[in-house]
Amino acid sequence: MTTRQSLFVGGSWVEPDGGHYEVIDPATERAVGWAPEASRDQVLAACAAAREAFGPWSRTSPEERAAVLGRAARIIGSRLDEYAELARAETGATTGTARGMQVGVAVARFRRYARVEPAEWAVPPQINEAGPMGKAGVMGALAVRQPVGVVTCVTSYNNPWANPAGKIAPALAMGNTVVVKPAPQDPLSVYRMAEALEAAGVPRGVVNVVSGRSQGVGEAAVDSPDVDMVSFTGSTAVGQRIAEVCGRGMKRQLMELGGKGAALVFDDADLRSAVAGIGTTFSFYSGQICTAPTRVLAQRGIYDRLVEQLAQHAGRLKTGDPREPDTVVGPVISAAHRDRVESYVELGRKGGAVVVTGGERPDLPTGFYTAPTLLADCTNDMRVAREEIFGPVVVVIPFGDEEQGIALANDTDYGLIDYVWSADVARAFRVARRLRAGGVGVNTVGRNMEAPFGGFKKSGVGRDVGSYALHAYSEVQAIVWPG
Repeated sequence: MTTRQSLFVGGSWVEPDGGHYEVIDPATERAVGWAPEASRDQVLAACAAAREAFGPWSRTSPEERAAVLGRAARIIGSRLDEYAELARAETGATTGTARGMQVGVAVARFRRYARVEPAEWAVPPQINEAGPMGKAGVMGALAVRQPVGVVTCVTSYNNPWANPAGKIAPALAMGNTVVVKPAPQDPLSVYRMAEALEAAGVPRGVVNVVSGRSQGVGEAAVDSPDVDMVSFTGSTAVGQRIAEVCGRGMKRQLMELGGKGAALVFDDADLRSAVAGIGTTFSFYSGQICTAPTRVLAQRGIYDRLVEQLAQHAGRLKTGDPREPDTVVGPVISAAHRDRVESYVELGRKGGAVVVTGGERPDLPTGFYTAPTLLADCTNDMRVAREEIFGPVVVVIPFGDEEQGIALANDTDYGLIDYVWSADVARAFRVARRLRAGGVGVNTVGRNMEAPFGGFKKSGVGRDVGSYALHAYSEVQAIVWPG
């Protein structure tokens, strides 16, 4: 594939001022295609186009907007094989992950927000006594969800289908217009999504996509005066810089940032379930996922057995060509990121951690591979236990009683998703309520896709998914009248 991609601005496909750059397949190290490098002026033009389109789009009926999203879901679904192959090539995801977790989830998200939900709800009437504000009376009220305006969506590289769809679909459903700035490593999939939306009948300017490796592309998309809200998925460090810009402009923000998920495994836990769940860190996106249970807190009674079983699990996972049906662990996104992951493993080793399995680069002819790695005998003050590695690396820390386990879990800058494994369900829920995290999985790493998603502390601001995303991409207006 050597297509030179155009930008999507104001309903037109336009040539980028900054030329094109290669998108590289992390498994083969060959070019997937050529992505456009937008100029600052082109980004600002996309924001202006979204502003111009906002008025008419926001006044369309929810049913009309839902119909566009439904058609987009059908178009993407009809091209699943083609789109999944592109996603696999751009990200290095296995074929199964590209089909099910990337393109498949994107279809589900467009379909989900094609369901019209009430945008208003009644507030209980209030009886007011006579006073300086007027006569006695009954005041009725209505709370109405209104669109925020123009939303800049800055998306992550680990899932170029599900992540943008999770922003674009609820934003459009609420009547907003969007400017999408995809991750520079794999933007081509997002342009395919824009093509599907265009074919589905989205009006000109409602959806815009601008990409580039330059930091200035993202900066322009965030600080444009035409932008009312920024929805960002990515690292905490970048999120903090975006939040500063949003603060100066009083822009609304939705931030899904880093994670260092703690998995508390108690002595009475089903170790087979715990190992399978924790092992997804190695296999889902090769550990490049913020929700991964990367920091395992193992109660001392099962510590040795858990470490042994996790090592055996990691050793059984085939690392290699993601196109092969039996491959479980594909490459990470780039050579630079592979080097970063490896540097953390070396930091752990030098800090006293025991490399139980992994820790060496797989012997493969091409690709940015790093072996599933288990670091045992860690302490919570090690950098490998405190910083997000974003790769197939799991650290294991022993703990004594319940109180110590909770304290260790909460001793982190992050708070996205934690996990508890225990046969005592009452204890598991008791512990879950004390964890400072936006979500807690009890005996599972599964997700309920209607449950609110977001983080405490430096893991983010706000909540999305399900109906919570409709709240996130809207302002609430109160309308009051005399009864």
